[in-house]
Amino acid sequence: LHLVESGGGLVHPGGSLRITCEASGFTLEHYLIGWFRQAPGKEREGVSGISSADGSIYYLESTKGRFRLSWDDAKKTMFLQMNSLTPEDTATYYCAVADLPGPFGDIESMAASDYTYWGQGTQVTVSS
Repeated sequence: LHLVESGGGLVHPGGSLRITCEASGFTLEHYLIGWFRQAPGKEREGVSGISSADGSIYYLESTKGRFRLSWDDAKKTMFLQMNSLTPEDTATYYCAVADLPGPFGDIESMAASDYTYWGQGTQVTVSS
């Protein structure tokens, strides 16, 4: 399974950006797929993820109402629409997939250690 992110860049505070994750070799039956981010000197944190079991979506509290995840299962492509960006959103954003032994819905948190497959990341910089 291979993940490739794209769409990062420099945006002014208050601006918007959409980043994309394209998955190939994707044959998992039960999985979580989502976005993590890591800023310099900080731990990697889960931003948003979706469950294959029930389509439930998790959002990091600070992104609720601003970010929107979408997953095109047919095309195996995931998007993260980010609005009202702030400098605190500056980070490298990673796409990741967790391979699950069975259906798992109602995501309440995202732990990087649960995710097996990772993309190379795309840089998002919010600055004036």
